[in-house]
Amino acid sequence: MTDVDDPVLRAIFDRRVTRSMSDRPVDPESLALIMRAARSAPNAGNRRLQPVTAVSDPTTLRLLRSVSPGMIARPTAALVVSVDVARAEEYGFSPDAPGLLIDVGTTMATLLLAAYALGVGAVPVSSFSRVAVGRILGLPDTTVPRIIVCLGHPAGIQPPPMPAPRPGP
Repeated sequence: MTDVDDPVLRAIFDRRVTRSMSDRPVDPESLALIMRAARSAPNAGNRRLQPVTAVSDPTTLRLLRSVSPGMIARPTAALVVSVDVARAEEYGFSPDAPGLLIDVGTTMATLLLAAYALGVGAVPVSSFSRVAVGRILGLPDTTVPRIIVCLGHPAGIQPPPMPAPRPGP
């Protein structure tokens, strides 16, 4: 726990990824609140080009894990943050415009903090087949999944964090 009194700063400093999750489900009210927070994330021009898809069906979660080598945790829910490329192009953005991914990042950071505030563990996953995840979720071809955030209740023992990089010369 940090020595900061502000609850937002305390959450920023204390939040950690949860790589080991129990089988206790995330309650629907918490999932809805985390989704609401994600939709309230800072977003360029308030365009909201990053739809968020909630997944809590065990079969769908197993399918997501099968195409996501980076999904070490066994979540009881997940949120998939995507980019709506068709709508982005309507605003004049190329599909690989950096701002689209920045907005994915602010959405992810916001929902990670919301999960922490509700006592829900979370870990982002970027190693997955975008095409397969899109098909599993039934997303339109113009909606590209960019990050999966696994949600669940922390299991008793967590793997140790990866070592921090050493400072440069």
